[in-house]
Amino acid sequence: MDKNLLDSSIEYLKGVGPGRAELLRSELGIRTFRDLLQQYPFRYVDRTVFHRIRDLTPESGEVQLRGILRRLDQVGDGRKRRLVGRFRDDSGVIELVWFKGAHWIQNSLQVGKEYILYGRVTAFGSTLNIAHPEMEEPKSESQDPASTFAPVYPSTEKLNAKGLDVKMRRRLMEGLLEKVQSADVPENLPDYLVRKMKLVSRFDALKRIHFPEDQNQLDAARNRLKFEELFFLQLRLLQLKFRRQQAVIGYPFTQVGANFYEYYQERIPFELTGAQKRVIKEIRRDMGSGKQMNRLLQGDVGSGKTMVGLMCMLIAIDNGFQAAMMAPTEILAQQHYLSISEYLEGMDLQVGFLSGSIKGKKRRVLLEALEAGEIHILIGTHALIEDPVVFKNLGLAITDEQHRFGVKQRASLWKKNKPYPPHVLVMTATPIPRTLAMTLYGDLDVSVIDELPPGRIPITTQHRTEAHRMRVIGFMRTEIAKGRQIYVVYPLIEESEKLDLQNLEEGYEALSREFPRPEYQISILHGRMKTADKDFEMQRFVKGETQIMVATTVIEVGVNVPNASVMVIENTERFGLSQLHQLRGRVGRGAEQSFCILLTGNKLSSEGRERIQTMVQTNNGFEIAEADLRLRGPGNILGTQQSGDLNLRIADLARDGRILQTARELAIRILEKDPGLEHPANVNTKKFLEKYGPALKGWGRIS
Repeated sequence: MDKNLLDSSIEYLKGVGPGRAELLRSELGIRTFRDLLQQYPFRYVDRTVFHRIRDLTPESGEVQLRGILRRLDQVGDGRKRRLVGRFRDDSGVIELVWFKGAHWIQNSLQVGKEYILYGRVTAFGSTLNIAHPEMEEPKSESQDPASTFAPVYPSTEKLNAKGLDVKMRRRLMEGLLEKVQSADVPENLPDYLVRKMKLVSRFDALKRIHFPEDQNQLDAARNRLKFEELFFLQLRLLQLKFRRQQAVIGYPFTQVGANFYEYYQERIPFELTGAQKRVIKEIRRDMGSGKQMNRLLQGDVGSGKTMVGLMCMLIAIDNGFQAAMMAPTEILAQQHYLSISEYLEGMDLQVGFLSGSIKGKKRRVLLEALEAGEIHILIGTHALIEDPVVFKNLGLAITDEQHRFGVKQRASLWKKNKPYPPHVLVMTATPIPRTLAMTLYGDLDVSVIDELPPGRIPITTQHRTEAHRMRVIGFMRTEIAKGRQIYVVYPLIEESEKLDLQNLEEGYEALSREFPRPEYQISILHGRMKTADKDFEMQRFVKGETQIMVATTVIEVGVNVPNASVMVIENTERFGLSQLHQLRGRVGRGAEQSFCILLTGNKLSSEGRERIQTMVQTNNGFEIAEADLRLRGPGNILGTQQSGDLNLRIADLARDGRILQTARELAIRILEKDPGLEHPANVNTKKFLEKYGPALKGWGRIS
């Protein structure tokens, strides 16, 4: 779009000025009229509904009252100083209280005047009160009639202290909307799409999202703006994907040769699942296309991603190339190295291992063999991306648990070959909700292993409170007597004054009293230990020399001990759902029934209770990921922040999956017919995307 009213600096809006403009910029990132217009209300006050003070209880929640401010007094001294008011309607009186901004509030309110008040009812002893209520004078009938819904915008203490409270923010928005004309907000969707989706115009949506006259107007505005936001996000990601597919040449792996067939027909230790076979075919097709593969492989805990990765590495080797696998921790990298070396035992293939702990002559010999092409598969940690590591011809780069690496780290591995980049496979055992995958990885091809190997016995998950601790201890003794091993996981390493958690060190001491030597042996593992000490403790547990492993979440991925059949998670309420699912996946790897015991305090928040109920009810990682997204939002799901802020203004990935799916399908159809958006019907869409699209970064671009 050309320069227009909405590009004006926010300081030129009546009521703002330089001082408030700087505050809006620093606190909310609002620099222009457009920024203000596109900061949407996070809730609305229904102005038609009023409560009576007499009917209020501590459970009333947020209420709207209409009455007279009868008193306003300063109470207390120093830090305990506060402003207390009395508010009356025709049914009773309620106390109002302000702990901050007392001077400004006293100057802005007038005792004896009528106000409309909005706030949350709380109880202090036997007295009901409302802290920091929103208050404004009723509009007279001669003024423009108010919309049914009054918008409420995000705010901060600094904004409120400078007069940019709810009332002022509404006034600013009203003033801005008086200035904005339809020409300032040109349509950015094709007309045929607006008609097909029965969307209101962009101009009407932006007006109604702030001051809707009724619920229908609000719903129509939300639907339009959510679709628009998700449509342009998908359009940009798909453009990046299509351009990369056209532009980035890859080595054509046309051979599926001797190593692949020998392993598949003679050495594979178990029958591949249908899902594994399907994914290998998808990857084979990609690697044989002559274009660089950029594929994300999702698979639940224990679904067999490593075996898929190995089969793909054999294809690379059969075509005369090397393969690499990078893992985020030494424990996980070592696990991959040992399992893949065992799988390939007897074949004429060299597997190397590299981490920060490999030094001196051993490291030098390894790097020389790698550069000479004598090592076919290199497995390791981020040490693989260091400059001295040179491959003869790297054809396939696999990154496991990719969300643990930063963008630059992954890109460094992918640049380890010339002239063409290696094929790229990124794997994760953290199931990603479908809507999040379409958004975060919309420019990647995605494969999903949605089937577990046959014969696996589902893990039994139980919730126990602190009151049942001795029963849990007794159960642990019973399992150890059967020859089983047990993980006990804590959220902290050492005591924290802020969080009242039973920490790992105290837990280790308590368990040592319940399971005394020499009858029992206990290992301990946490992130602050030296690598050699971690390896020593881990190996003791792997060999069965210790019955209990007390650990933090460093054992979340990569530890494979089939004899471990019990996972006890302390302070379960402190973990996210996806993390709990990962931890649970450390057991259930052998032939015996396994158990996951979720230990919590007696009091749980409603969200904490829902998390635990979800864990007890299902072992399906994708169901758990969807619940995690619903509870925590996309910003907290593993990996989201490292891939860049989604910066969604109004769409909600936990609730708007249907809109997202529709937006993606329509974007695909449009780009298939008109890849450059050159058709006259798409010209407005192209202009908008050229101006705002570059802010959307794609994962495919970094390879």
